[in-house]
Amino acid sequence: MPDQPTVSIIVPCYNEQATIGKLLDSLRAQTYPHDKMEVVIADGMSTDGTRTEIESFKRRHPGFEIRVMENRARTIPSGVNQAIREARGAILIRLDAHSMPIPEYVERCVTAHQNHRGDNIGGVWEIRPGAETRMAESIAAAAAHPLGVGDALYRLNAKAGAVDTVPFGSFRRELIERIGAFDETLLSNEDYEFNARVRQAGGVVWLDPSIRCVYFSRPTLGKLAAQYWRYGFWKFRMLRRYPHTLRWRQALPPVFVLIFAALIVLSLWFGVARALLAAQLSVYFFALGLAGSTLAIRTRKGFHLWGLPSAIATMHFSWGAGFLWSGLAGMFKNG
Repeated sequence: MPDQPTVSIIVPCYNEQATIGKLLDSLRAQTYPHDKMEVVIADGMSTDGTRTEIESFKRRHPGFEIRVMENRARTIPSGVNQAIREARGAILIRLDAHSMPIPEYVERCVTAHQNHRGDNIGGVWEIRPGAETRMAESIAAAAAHPLGVGDALYRLNAKAGAVDTVPFGSFRRELIERIGAFDETLLSNEDYEFNARVRQAGGVVWLDPSIRCVYFSRPTLGKLAAQYWRYGFWKFRMLRRYPHTLRWRQALPPVFVLIFAALIVLSLWFGVARALLAAQLSVYFFALGLAGSTLAIRTRKGFHLWGLPSAIATMHFSWGAGFLWSGLAGMFKNG
């Protein structure tokens, strides 16, 4: 069709050798006309074989336009902004190097924009393990479980409609000109902050469940902990600017960790604190155990009995501790 707009796929990446090929294969499989598409990758000076994988793909598919630039700042928002500046498309679609969109992803994003559904439009994640291990499978299950993500609709079954935020997102270039680019002082939560500005400017963030993308979760508890610590740390920094955007699912982990830490200290002197600590942990781990056993029975995979509770607890404690540490560090800095 002659009225089909040009599209730029924006991809920040760093050391994504294991998944960058899957992303590029899925982009080449898109139903949207390839002559209307380009892929712009901002690489944060990868030290693994990411660049080699990209160059190998380009040699195999010379007619598929891929441009790579060096993101010397080596942060996600700087990479996104750099790619946006270099992009030539009328519609910009952000993706991550550890994602894999369905073949209709670009087409459905464009259709939603042509139907004026929203200013920033995204879809839902189908979360898959980041490795072929039992723990990786449990982490993927935790990343889509209500106990792990609360009411984050893009990770759960959802209906089309206006929401607070969407993963990745797609938007017309004019949106950047109207509200500005991504905030490079936030090393995480930059997408939520961007969507807060969209809504403040009177725009709509739209979730379309037909726009689906596979997302590969972290493969180990250590990497999961680092990810959620970073999420919590930068969420606090973002909330200092937009306190009204705080949601209950985001408040619970730091409150839980704060109470847990306070009860540990108080239990050194007070018996009632020891009783409350025991009650808190009993209820918490009973809920996690129930979730793990339910999943293990439903999937007939016994490792979820311990894997799912371990992953969810890692998410909660890392997110909550990162959030609290960010607040504490900010107090000392301001002091």
